[in-house]
Amino acid sequence: MDNTKPVRVRFAPSPTGPLHMGGVRTALYNYLFAKKHGGDFILRIEDTDQTRFVPGAEQYIVEALKWCGIQPNEGIGFGDGNYKPYRQSERKSMYRQYAEQLVKNGYAYYAFDTTEELEEARTRIEKAGGSFSYNAISRQNLKNSISLSEDEVKKKLDAHEHYVIRIKIPRNEEVRLQDIIRGWVVVNSSQMDDKVLFKSDGMPTYHLANVVDDYLMKITHVIRGEEWLPSAPLHVLLYRYLGWEDAMPQFAHLPLLLRPDGNGKLSKRDGDRLGFPVFPLN
Repeated sequence: MDNTKPVRVRFAPSPTGPLHMGGVRTALYNYLFAKKHGGDFILRIEDTDQTRFVPGAEQYIVEALKWCGIQPNEGIGFGDGNYKPYRQSERKSMYRQYAEQLVKNGYAYYAFDTTEELEEARTRIEKAGGSFSYNAISRQNLKNSISLSEDEVKKKLDAHEHYVIRIKIPRNEEVRLQDIIRGWVVVNSSQMDDKVLFKSDGMPTYHLANVVDDYLMKITHVIRGEEWLPSAPLHVLLYRYLGWEDAMPQFAHLPLLLRPDGNGKLSKRDGDRLGFPVFPLN
């Protein structure tokens, strides 16, 4: 990454419930990092998964940050910059072109498998003592634009059959990224699966939307919780396949905040259950 670029960081929560202390900690790190380097701190709402949307959660997030004194200078609830809109559901129309670009360049493919067909494949493989993953091996025997002929694929697309676009993860290749906190992280692609990037309803998944938005919003550093570390190699590949590797942000994956009983990470539900929401509701 070019260290002469102005620092731009973002806090990008999903509106799936009240903001919890782990989210506040992530927002604080981003806010302080931007302040230290005279950069910009953005609030972006990542609401591509509409099935988990909670009414009022977005406003709660905005009010919670204000109550904590963590003030983004750009984004939802804090004023427009040059990269609006800052709500992913309002950016829906821009993601398809990047998914189609990946397909065209051979880095992704259409998959037409139904939920029932995937469950049948999973059951069959598990009965044989294996574990199911949609990957470089199994994709050859599933219903997608790699295993099907061009004519079959065209007919399915013309008939508007349900499909998803999956990334085509290479077989047995090392994916490397340098994390500011952890140093070099190396993952073999055989441990990765062909994640869904785009759905036929026109909505991207988190992985595609996150990378596209960070690129378009010129984000220089991604500071987030370590629960996203397993997804980082996939994001590295997306930057590479989209031709944006030189503009890829630096990553810093923060250690998790643990629950008071030490049993797992702190979650949104724990704040309500244990009586410490980010700010009083009343």
